[in-house]
Amino acid sequence: MNAGKLIVFEGIDGCGKSTQRDRLAAALRATGSEVVTTAEPTAGTWGRRIRAAARSGAAVPAQQELAWFTQDRRDHVAEVIRPALARGSVVVSDRYFLSTVAYQGARGCDADEILAASEAEFPLPDLVLLLMIAPAAGLARVRERAAVAEPRFEEAEFLTAVAGIFAKLDRPYIVRIDAAQPVAAVEAEIAVRVRERLKLL
Repeated sequence: MNAGKLIVFEGIDGCGKSTQRDRLAAALRATGSEVVTTAEPTAGTWGRRIRAAARSGAAVPAQQELAWFTQDRRDHVAEVIRPALARGSVVVSDRYFLSTVAYQGARGCDADEILAASEAEFPLPDLVLLLMIAPAAGLARVRERAAVAEPRFEEAEFLTAVAGIFAKLDRPYIVRIDAAQPVAAVEAEIAVRVRERLKLL
């Protein structure tokens, strides 16, 4: 049994995962919790390879890409997540295995197989905050923030397929949040859910 808690933010590009992760982490730290913020893909060897391919628009076979994400997660879990949970920290991550289920599922891999394999291998989240937003709205936010483009993932038709897979996911650890609300309203709803589910905050 893990002593800590694993909270994950999931959703399509532009839904506000990073913003809400950082706000939740700050609120948790204010209560005295030890918090580790993290993200996938990581800044490690496999994560850098994933980012470079996404930004270049290079064609990578779906199964190869899936293998990169899986290896990146293995390193992430071994080096960051499990040690933090073992010492009682609250880990708050921007993406985890449900992103692989949705994104690589939309690329043609078997989403159900990815989910089953992930749940068998990796620590289950205590709570997934799935931020729901229309793909067009998410893409508009991506353009507004002028971040480094990842053209292989930030495309309307593809994100619609991703959103469709996220919408069908049914797990007891998932809570859906309307991310089209103002940022402060999303933050407030997240705080309520974290309090209800995990007795934190």
